[in-house]
Amino acid sequence: MGYQTLDVEILSGAMGAVLHGPDLSAELSNRTFDEIHQAFLDHGAIFFRDQNLDPHQQIAFGRRFGPLLVYPFMEGLREAPEAFEILKTETDTKNFGGGWHSDMAYAETPPLGTMLYAIEVPETGGDTMFANTTLAYEALSDGMKGMLDGVIGVNSAALKRSGGRAASFKTATAMKSKNSDQFDMEAEHPIVRTHPETGRKGLYVSRGHTARLKDMTEAESNPLIEYLADHCVRPEFTCRFHWEVGSLALWDNRRVKHFAIDDYPGQRRRMRRLTIEGDRPV
Repeated sequence: MGYQTLDVEILSGAMGAVLHGPDLSAELSNRTFDEIHQAFLDHGAIFFRDQNLDPHQQIAFGRRFGPLLVYPFMEGLREAPEAFEILKTETDTKNFGGGWHSDMAYAETPPLGTMLYAIEVPETGGDTMFANTTLAYEALSDGMKGMLDGVIGVNSAALKRSGGRAASFKTATAMKSKNSDQFDMEAEHPIVRTHPETGRKGLYVSRGHTARLKDMTEAESNPLIEYLADHCVRPEFTCRFHWEVGSLALWDNRRVKHFAIDDYPGQRRRMRRLTIEGDRPV
């Protein structure tokens, strides 16, 4: 579409765009928001630079897209429980979100999108990568598409493949986890899901969250999960975003996977995250 209130900088041929112009701390006109929303659908992940947002302003922008979710495993901010901070300190040895995944695939209704705002960033490193799972699906052979039709993935919060959620939280010493009794939360979703707004199909599977395929053992499921997980993140389906203080990202969790790169040992990175309520994948 032709944008009249935005200057759109495309990040890669696969996905991603930086939107210049809007001040997200101010009240946006309906036209400006409609163009932001269309860019979100067009590019899968949208980014803004040089924003100055407190938690309430970030929440107000997020609510333009829909009701917000409270993340089940991390303490929210006292003044704004819908948001929480992701912090890696100089002494932490592992980051949060350091593996390709779609957020909260283990929930019955995973988020529509995730919004992340940069408060502190390392001098070097700390980028986030994104992958377009719609392009990944469309690149599959007709035979593979036919085989995947109707296959259901069993998605688990336990993070078994990466050593367990409890173990991963222990490495993030500055972050306060909660609800450890729910780390075994599971939900069943189609491996191929249809986007509710665009109607296009995309892959919905990850090495971290997809524990197995329904009516199959883990041993039987693993080869296909591993293949699809690798296929989704081929370079031609991805983009990479470099964070600066005041950067904000919003990605479409229904068609995008992401990976927070852990390449800044001995440095701090502090982000504020919120998630927007979605619907049940079909």
